Amino acid sequence: MIRGVRGATTVVENNAEEILIATDQLIREMIEKNTIKASDVAQVLISVTDDIDAVFPAAALRKIEGWSFVPVMCMQEIPVMNSLKKCIRVMMTVNTAIDQEEIKHIYLGEAVSLRPDLKV
Repeated sequence: MIRGVRGATTVVENNAEEILIATDQLIREMIEKNTIKASDVAQVLISVTDDIDAVFPAAALRKIEGWSFVPVMCMQEIPVMNSLKKCIRVMMTVNTAIDQEEIKHIYLGEAVSLRPDLKV
């Protein structure tokens, strides 16, 4: 079965190091909590708010061993008024036997406010 695994995090500053560290932490937790293997991933979509432009967050995923062939794309989130700032969102499309209700979506930093109903 194909499932989507969501995650989001925030950064304090728009700098490459902080963005890559936050993205790496988010992706690794998504992988760990859902027992995801790179070979089971169809694609990873990463969006950022318009106040993040110091680096492509996908670079963090590329550094994870075994993930270099996973298709990944970065894009800008739509700028909704009063939405969470400095936010990085990830959507992984994975092949898994896990039921939809059992998927663990990961929200870190200020992003926990986006989906408090999905706290892990």
